[in-house]
Amino acid sequence: MPPNPDDASQDTVTVQTPTTGTELFADRKDVVVMRVGGELLDLSRDLAAGTVVEPVTIGSPDGLAVLRHSAAHVLAQAVQQVNPDAKLGIGPPVTDGFYYDFDVATPFTPEDLKALDKAMARIIKEGQTFRRRVVTEDEARAELADEPYKLELIGLKGGSSDEDGSSVEVGGGELTIYDNVRGAGRESETVVWKDLCRGPHLPSTRLIGNGVQLMRNAAAYWRGSEKNPMLQRVYGTAWPSKDELKAYLERLAEAERRDHRRIGSEMDLFSFHDEVGSGLPLFHPKGGVIKRVMEDYVRQRHIEEGFSYVGTPHITKEELFYTSGHLPYYGDTMFPPLDLEDVGDHGRYRLKAMNCPMHNLIFSSRGRSYRELPIRLFEFGSVYRYEKSGVVQGLTRVRGLTQDDSHSYVTPEQAPAEVKHLLDFMLSVLRDFGLDDFYLELSTRDDKKKDKFVGSDDDWAKATAVLEEVAVASGLELVADPGGAAFYGPKISVQAKDAIGRTWQMGTVQYDFNQPKGFGLEYTAADGTKQQPVMIHSAKFGSIERFMGVLIEHYAGLFPAWLAPVQVLAVPVAEAFDDYLKDVVAQLTARGIRAEVDLSDDRFGKKIRNASKEKVPFVLIAGGEDVEAGAVSFRYRDGTQENGVPVADAVERIVAAVRDRVQV
Repeated sequence: MPPNPDDASQDTVTVQTPTTGTELFADRKDVVVMRVGGELLDLSRDLAAGTVVEPVTIGSPDGLAVLRHSAAHVLAQAVQQVNPDAKLGIGPPVTDGFYYDFDVATPFTPEDLKALDKAMARIIKEGQTFRRRVVTEDEARAELADEPYKLELIGLKGGSSDEDGSSVEVGGGELTIYDNVRGAGRESETVVWKDLCRGPHLPSTRLIGNGVQLMRNAAAYWRGSEKNPMLQRVYGTAWPSKDELKAYLERLAEAERRDHRRIGSEMDLFSFHDEVGSGLPLFHPKGGVIKRVMEDYVRQRHIEEGFSYVGTPHITKEELFYTSGHLPYYGDTMFPPLDLEDVGDHGRYRLKAMNCPMHNLIFSSRGRSYRELPIRLFEFGSVYRYEKSGVVQGLTRVRGLTQDDSHSYVTPEQAPAEVKHLLDFMLSVLRDFGLDDFYLELSTRDDKKKDKFVGSDDDWAKATAVLEEVAVASGLELVADPGGAAFYGPKISVQAKDAIGRTWQMGTVQYDFNQPKGFGLEYTAADGTKQQPVMIHSAKFGSIERFMGVLIEHYAGLFPAWLAPVQVLAVPVAEAFDDYLKDVVAQLTARGIRAEVDLSDDRFGKKIRNASKEKVPFVLIAGGEDVEAGAVSFRYRDGTQENGVPVADAVERIVAAVRDRVQV
């Protein structure tokens, strides 16, 4: 299990005489593993004199990962207790939990999961010891002869992957098996179960405690490939205490209440249809209003920030993506080519998956001078990504999306200032939309996998230094993301927290030294020579669809007035007051407010309930007393009411709330 680089403990211990981690931290019940030379190790491992050891606590990121991976082993043990014929797949820790894949004759049912929860509780209570053994490949094959998927993993030694979870089983070093031992240290000790695993693990199953719970099951292809057998995946969560588990489950319940798919249906914002295709949303009139407001806002902001609006087609010849370098790296996420045999050039076309290659052609359409730089191009580019069906999710993971995509062409000397300009721009956009708790992530090249990236070491060093300096100067927390860069250069991404503390990746700034070279982009420098510009990619929303999905969940559908599809709904107490409220709505409409009168045949109470369900920011009510006083009554989304507000004051209050983007 690779360590988290940001999980370094505050205290270290230098070993004075040979010992083990168990003895060294005997008085630290919260320490569950240790870090030596950057590697996570079981506490039972021997330590030589002079070794510098970092204790890793159960509540730290690495400690939680070890807790969850240990819980995954207990799950697998429980499954094979209940069903000895079950074959074992992979069981890695994941965000907030763990999973384990099994080859079983029939899928798990909710009743099965309840039974497995009880079986796990018994194993945990026993306090079985996780004991590590180094084995040869032949020994591992002999011991695991009845586990075909483990046999395949043994053959991967040195070639495992974090992407499919196999790295938790085998690495490039020793091959190890972990035994679960009952009665360790006694004459009656017994190995009751074992699994191929790199480790490390908790010293005892008892440390898993009562903060573990199975959540659900799903089908999953072995190692994530549709070419492989379909297995049954059981998901669980594990926390250091029952209280932390309870808090997590409450967060999940709140997240469910905020699910943008449910709220989007209730508010009639968007829908998906099999007749159109997975991951291709249709925006209804009210959802279209939100989308248009977002587009109008960010278009105007780009113009104010010095960008020129451009437009490009939805399809292009395939060769363009070879020139840009995308196809060899991103081909799996692009839709298959369109073979158009009846066109004159007999070309293969692709649905556009990114806008940058066409922006490069706009730049190269005529000669450019250093005096013109920076040149900033922007568009709402519709792009199409062939996301796997298992990861498509509402608006937050779609196959057809609209990017507020920009590309800046600058001299190398201008690059730091442009990166800062783009980062400041992006953060101001997030703040305007009510997201103001964020940190930055710097994605860099994985130097151990240079074949997945283009460019020289010098290119990468310069580009990374520029981004890092700007990110540090911002004063925001900066988190490293080794290996997360695009193939053409490093990037800064903004990680924003929503109202319930979940983190979402939002916009990015990417430094690209590859595409200008591939397209032969150049400008005439002050000395008359031809020079290659630096290209900086940026998307402030990322995609409009995803950003909208995040906003729906952040606000739980209770949009601030400036974003709400209907900003004001006027509800007459009786039909006699319809015309009075029509006049009020006319005054609001004249001031640019999206206002409507509910003229339906529903009773007054039903109209109020409908307004609440639609989450309208301002509900204006008028009855006899209001008409006599030339006033209206405000009913707010929290159920409170303010009576007798003069119409002129009401109009100004609503206009100000929309103008100032305040929440009501």
